[in-house]
Amino acid sequence: MLDIIRAAGWPIIPLLFASVIALALIIERAISLRRSHIVPPGLLEKVINEVRQGGVTEELTRRVASHSPLGRVFAAGLRNLRSSRDVMKEAIEEEGRGVAHDLERFLTTLGTIAVIAPLMGLFGTVIGMIELFGANSPTGGGADPVQLAHGISIALYNTAFGLLVAIPAFIAHRHYRAHVDSIVVDMEQQAVKLVEVSHGERRVK
Repeated sequence: MLDIIRAAGWPIIPLLFASVIALALIIERAISLRRSHIVPPGLLEKVINEVRQGGVTEELTRRVASHSPLGRVFAAGLRNLRSSRDVMKEAIEEEGRGVAHDLERFLTTLGTIAVIAPLMGLFGTVIGMIELFGANSPTGGGADPVQLAHGISIALYNTAFGLLVAIPAFIAHRHYRAHVDSIVVDMEQQAVKLVEVSHGERRVK
């Protein structure tokens, strides 16, 4: 592997950095975007029961907000529980937008790597081909076809490595984007239930 990296030349160095960053982001998002961590099951029922038993207190609101991202959304609603339905819903939506923004952290970087990695690989291949044909310019005789073929194969390492970095990054980006969208929809549905139950428009199941 080290021989391939050395043979591919300096243009492969940015691709190596991009591959390390992409791998780190994929692992970080896999850990951070666990549904059980973001939208813990049973949290809505637990919050409603505690509100009915002891009312909304500062301690309860703080504890719910620190519990999970969904708890942050619920806490925004609890702070405005005595306000009108529209005010409570607006507070929840505002906090929800902030939570959604946090969930999408690093996805833009991962998507960018997926887009530019093939271009970086192609750039390395072009540089390699230029250096190859420049070094084999005939001064009296033609270039050795075997050496030329070997040089071309080395130059193509950059393109291959660029695709090797881009494909997993693209798959991970699409997967995590869809995963975040699914989580946001789930959070919105639970937040609506909290608003409606709090104002007596619905019973919690």
